[in-house]
Amino acid sequence: MQRIRLFRTTMALGVACLILWMPSISLGWGAGGHMMVAKVAFDRLSPHAKTEVAKLLAIKVKVKLPDGTQPTLSAKSKGLLAAATAKSKDFVNAAHWPDDLRPITELDPFKPLHFIDTAFSDDGTALPTLPTPDIVTELNRDVDILKNSTDDNARAEALRFIIHFVGDVHQPLHCATRVSSANPQGDRGGNLVTIKGVGPKNLHSYWDGGLSTFPPGGPNFAPPSLAAVAAAAKKAVAANPDTAPGLNLNDPTNFQSWADESFKLAKDVAYKGIKSGSTPSTAYRTNGAKVANQRVAWGGYRLAALLNSIWP
Repeated sequence: MQRIRLFRTTMALGVACLILWMPSISLGWGAGGHMMVAKVAFDRLSPHAKTEVAKLLAIKVKVKLPDGTQPTLSAKSKGLLAAATAKSKDFVNAAHWPDDLRPITELDPFKPLHFIDTAFSDDGTALPTLPTPDIVTELNRDVDILKNSTDDNARAEALRFIIHFVGDVHQPLHCATRVSSANPQGDRGGNLVTIKGVGPKNLHSYWDGGLSTFPPGGPNFAPPSLAAVAAAAKKAVAANPDTAPGLNLNDPTNFQSWADESFKLAKDVAYKGIKSGSTPSTAYRTNGAKVANQRVAWGGYRLAALLNSIWP
């Protein structure tokens, strides 16, 4: 029991430090991108998987923190959680549920789990230590819960995070941070890189929206319509068939390899030619949009393969 308490205390301190260390950040593809990933996946789920996810998504989740403890929520936070869950009962809308929890401060320990900031430097600045836990460790934990837990509430929570985190780990700027003399701790996946002339004010947000090609949300952070998401997902799938080499759909839990792919794309595409204050070129926007839509399609294919491996 003492070991468990020590683990929880250590993890809580580590997560608290990560939260204090981070500035305000974007937390993944926007709702449109996450919903596209989920739509691609849902259309490929086995009948058994569709039945099981429907059962779990019908549960009103009582959220437990990553260390297994039950947070004490204020009345306001309880209302926010109930509202977030009520608007995400179907598989596609469940994809944005973890981001809908952002206003609930008692759930802040989840925030560092949306990314893995693998560092690189173009100017020789020493690289900081990679903080943990991260999205790869959390995906492994959530899959273990989904497969092996007898607690349906825990499994329902894990499923919602899996749907979301598989999307996040395919976003290149969720798997990299550029270190420099100006940002010795990294630029937070492009959150500290300002850009001009494209709408979003920082590089990370620009990529969250698929370089302005994903369906936009509505007023008051409303997600895009299912019809708009379906059309965008269909287009992404048509341009990126599941026969591409490297997809490795027979290995649906190799989360580190997905993060490594995203890291390479961040270096080779997302950051290429971009400095803070610059305007992305037409060629950059065209190539970046292709990469963003490919990552959404691949994320959907892999999410389906993962869930079908659990529920064949």
